[in-house]
Amino acid sequence: MILSMTGFGRGDATDNGTTATVEIKSLNSRYMDVNIRLPQQLQDKELQVKEAILDRVNRGKLNVSVHVTEVGSEDLDISVNIPKVRGYMKLLKEVQVNAGIEEPISVKDLTQFGDIFINEEEDEEETERKWMLVKKATQSALDNLINMRRQEGTQLQNDLEDRIRTISDNLEVIEKDTEGKGEEIRAKLRERIAQIIEEDKIDEDRLEMEIAVLVDKMDITEEIVRLKSHLKFFLDAMQKKEPSGRRLNFLTQEINRELNTIGSKANNSDVAQNVVASKEALEQIREQVQNVE
Repeated sequence: MILSMTGFGRGDATDNGTTATVEIKSLNSRYMDVNIRLPQQLQDKELQVKEAILDRVNRGKLNVSVHVTEVGSEDLDISVNIPKVRGYMKLLKEVQVNAGIEEPISVKDLTQFGDIFINEEEDEEETERKWMLVKKATQSALDNLINMRRQEGTQLQNDLEDRIRTISDNLEVIEKDTEGKGEEIRAKLRERIAQIIEEDKIDEDRLEMEIAVLVDKMDITEEIVRLKSHLKFFLDAMQKKEPSGRRLNFLTQEINRELNTIGSKANNSDVAQNVVASKEALEQIREQVQNVE
């Protein structure tokens, strides 16, 4: 079964008032592209988050957002640098006196100096506890993402199978319309050549060889056989467990190549109509395949 490259997954994990939330958005991409946003205290875990994603997703552009919140806690991991506050206050008063400023010094004036606040480092145990929650939330988000990609993939597969059947049906009509045409073309060529050249001047061996070359150029039997094979491989590829997007894209190109050859070789309006209808279905297949992992 095929998977779509588009999807969304969210996962949450909570322990003792701390909640980790991971959201993963997946879009189409020719390659694997992962963009991760982590809280400051978990920046060094980016590679591990990426490895967890690469272990389960093979293709697509993924945007990953990780948030850690502590519910019910009024304490901030920030303290005030008292010596610097006093120092800046002294400097501001000197400026106030020397500049003749009458307005009082406010808290807003002090907070212009960013280094009056100190970020308190979390202990290793607390950081590891949050990381365990993020790991759990990441797996949950991946489960939901893959489930959504699988559901969309099922719809994609049904659509692709319908369009492949359309091409296959058109090919059956083409095959019936051209069945036995080789001998008919050969007979007409001999008749036309005989009308132009006197019979006693015709080299039968050379004539037969030239006719064979012309018939071969107009015969589409080989193209029909190859096209049937490509259609079968396309359906088979969608049933495999491994990602098949690149293979389906390649087979789409090969199907297009055979249809183009059939259309150019078959001098038949009915065949041309079926080729056009098949190429319309193929164009829709090409668009859909771009979304397959």
